[in-house]
Amino acid sequence: MVYKTHGTCSKEITFDLTGGKVRNVTFTGGCNGNLKGICSLVDGMDVKTAIEKLEGIQCGTKHTSCPDQLAQALKQAI
Repeated sequence: MVYKTHGTCSKEITFDLTGGKVRNVTFTGGCNGNLKGICSLVDGMDVKTAIEKLEGIQCGTKHTSCPDQLAQALKQAI
């Protein structure tokens, strides 16, 4: 799936859902090292667990973040 982000430095998130698990997450733009870490941490994670852990995280004074946008994308996908 491809998800266009809103309110973050990253512009797009791509990922696969396989058997209820998050796979192959990549971000376009954003903080490269941090986003690689997020992608590695959620790989193979249950989609509902990933949403619970990431949803609502804010970046500075923004009302969202790249992890929160991933949670929104996952919610849309399921």
